Amino acid sequence: MRIDKFLKVSRLIKRRTMAKEVADQGRVQVNGQTVKAGANVKPGDELKIEFGQKVVTLRVERLEAATKKDEAETMYTILQEEPRNKD
Repeated sequence: MRIDKFLKVSRLIKRRTMAKEVADQGRVQVNGQTVKAGANVKPGDELKIEFGQKVVTLRVERLEAATKKDEAETMYTILQEEPRNKD
């Protein structure tokens, strides 16, 4: 599954266009590699996402084409959440 679609379906980011922009700005890493929106993710991959004020590290648990709001959090496990360093 594409990273932008995963971010949208898992509800980490509300809109796919926003997920695509975040990835294309270099604010998403998969297993330590900065990726673009078209990169594929699979269960077991570790993602690092730079949001506005924080950096979230998570592990992909499962992939779904669509999911209900209350089930979206089961698609990933948050490993770490820290304040974002301003460069």
